[in-house]
Amino acid sequence: MTTLLALASLVVAACSATSEDSGGGPPEPETEGITLYSGRIAAAIGGAVDIYEAAADRDVQVRFAETGDLAATLVEEGSNSPADVFFAQEPGAIGAVAERALLAELPADILDRVPARFRDPEGRWIGITGRARTLAYGEATERSELPDSPLKLTDPEWEGRVGWAPVTDSLQQYVTALRLEYGDEVAREWVEGMVANEAVDYPNNVAIRDAIANEEVDVGLLNHYYVAQAIAAEGPEYPVGVYFPPEGLGSLLLLTSAGVLESSDRKDEAFDFIRSLLAPESQRYFSASSKEYPLARGVEPDPSLSVALAAIPVPRGDLNDIAEVQATVELMQEAGAL
Repeated sequence: MTTLLALASLVVAACSATSEDSGGGPPEPETEGITLYSGRIAAAIGGAVDIYEAAADRDVQVRFAETGDLAATLVEEGSNSPADVFFAQEPGAIGAVAERALLAELPADILDRVPARFRDPEGRWIGITGRARTLAYGEATERSELPDSPLKLTDPEWEGRVGWAPVTDSLQQYVTALRLEYGDEVAREWVEGMVANEAVDYPNNVAIRDAIANEEVDVGLLNHYYVAQAIAAEGPEYPVGVYFPPEGLGSLLLLTSAGVLESSDRKDEAFDFIRSLLAPESQRYFSASSKEYPLARGVEPDPSLSVALAAIPVPRGDLNDIAEVQATVELMQEAGAL
């Protein structure tokens, strides 16, 4: 998974992106419909693309790659980009593209489809789904033992028992949220405390989840839907549970989001595509397939999501600010986590 360190380099120089799905190059510009740069894999967005194609009777050309790589490519391509829509998995990436004035202002009817906290104040991008940072735990750990805040995972009783993935964007976004909410010193102390407490380093959220299931560690910091997906696939006896700590940004909502390129000559179609992503059918698709929270007004989450969306905090400050992204990566490097 691309780290936010790679994304932070956008402020200095852009790099090109390739993907197996796209054949290593930009899609041909002469298409019947829009071109989508997607930081989400086909399995996570394909159904929503199908819904739009069926309704619009147009094909969507999709280029798949890591979100940070696509953001870098958009910056490099500038007004010559063949992209019409950018779908971002992480908030920092779409913020970097917006800061370069590459995204068009979305129509009011699109922005009004989600609450204000799930969209750019300047109207350049809009949240599509939400995923919560949570604490997962295994069968060897009683729910009553779990701390009321992830900040307490640095206590001696959790030494060597916690899995985390500092290289992942989602963990780096959590540290960014700590910085914005409590200040750099609190965030630094927590990261240093996790390192000193011998938190076990994993490459991604799935590896953490599987390590808990295999009793390699007792608890782990990950996004809620990884456990929800495993339960849906393997049944309610899957040996990992999810806990939303009530304090200290114990849970945190991170958004996937989309915007339309200012350079697009298919803006009306691109706007319609985003309307489709926020329509009930697509929102229910995301919720059922990925177990993420739908953000459009009036759409209920999957029944397996027992914690209400309104109960999950959105951090103060701007997780889309590329300068904040870079500062977080530097802090984590200095603290020995990266």
